[in-house]
Amino acid sequence: MIKINLENYKRSSIEIEAQSLNIEKFINLLWKNNIGVKNIRKKDLTTVSLEISLKDYLKLDKISKKTHTKLKVIKRKGLAFLFIRMRKRNALIFGTVFFICILYYLSTFVWKIDIVTEKRLSPYELRRELASYGIKEGIRKRNLNIGVIEEKLTKDNDEILWVRVRVEGSVLKVVASERATPPMLVHETTPGNLVAMKDGEVVRVYTTSGTALVKRGDVVKKGQLLVKGEQGREGNIYQVPAKGHVIARTFYEDVKKIPVVEKIKERTGNKVKNIFIQIGNKKIFFKKEMNNFSNYDKIVNKKGFFITEECFEIQEKNKAIDKKKVIDNYSKEMIKKIKQSLDKNTEVVDEIVEEKAENEYIILRVLVVGEENIASQEKNN
Repeated sequence: MIKINLENYKRSSIEIEAQSLNIEKFINLLWKNNIGVKNIRKKDLTTVSLEISLKDYLKLDKISKKTHTKLKVIKRKGLAFLFIRMRKRNALIFGTVFFICILYYLSTFVWKIDIVTEKRLSPYELRRELASYGIKEGIRKRNLNIGVIEEKLTKDNDEILWVRVRVEGSVLKVVASERATPPMLVHETTPGNLVAMKDGEVVRVYTTSGTALVKRGDVVKKGQLLVKGEQGREGNIYQVPAKGHVIARTFYEDVKKIPVVEKIKERTGNKVKNIFIQIGNKKIFFKKEMNNFSNYDKIVNKKGFFITEECFEIQEKNKAIDKKKVIDNYSKEMIKKIKQSLDKNTEVVDEIVEEKAENEYIILRVLVVGEENIASQEKNN
């Protein structure tokens, strides 16, 4: 049994309830034995509540026996009671301290290596190089020299431009940037021509090499020669690779046939209702009505074992469309579809929507006008 010296807990106090036929004698004996009493409250003729220091608690035993007083602790104040409870739970305290120590010890190791690279550099390759340096999961943090690791990785791998190694908690994070290989300069010396990739109306012509054969306002067809790969004056003409841009207006069209009357389905208000339970493939009906509808909507609800099946009669009706709304919706959809198919370098300069009535239909025509470079190198056969 653990012995507790209450003299060490002078700042803690307890509130007790004392019940005795001679309660005044009990209180007088408390004062006579130098027991500090405060907050005395009388509850009835034989019962009072009072507050004393924890260090005086053991003195109450003799006094209560002498005056035949029943004592009951109703409230405790101070940290002493927490310490007393903890002293009785040594296993819990030991387990908590042991757990914190183990957690601290494990936090001194690296348990994960996180490698971030770009396109060509493989994380697996860097992981193998780190392993060759003796760096694996489970290594102690104090055995890591970040500067040396960064220097070795940069030196041993020509594809690395720079690398950053950091310890974040129990994770060793490696971020590597690849060395970009400069593009090889290709010197075009083979003579050639520029031809049109598609039909269009020429808007602007820019040439850095060769002779332009078209001008602003010319309408050209796909495959037509735009810039000829030759320069010089008459009598002194020489072959060069044609280079430049021919900006032209290009046209993208879509046509849709829209009926002026649409068919809609409406409920007539007639319905039939069936209630049944189903066992395997067999239905046992509690209510069954004959369904003579040629067109109907069926709604099935299941509540527990009971299944309710409702059939609503529907009929088709012709309804005139909202011409403005329908044309607006269809034209936006058609324009959006055309734009999605355009090259990213194509600039849309105009959108034209035309409509024409034809019997029971509306012929909707959408034209998207763009500006783009239509010149491409002529392929030699």
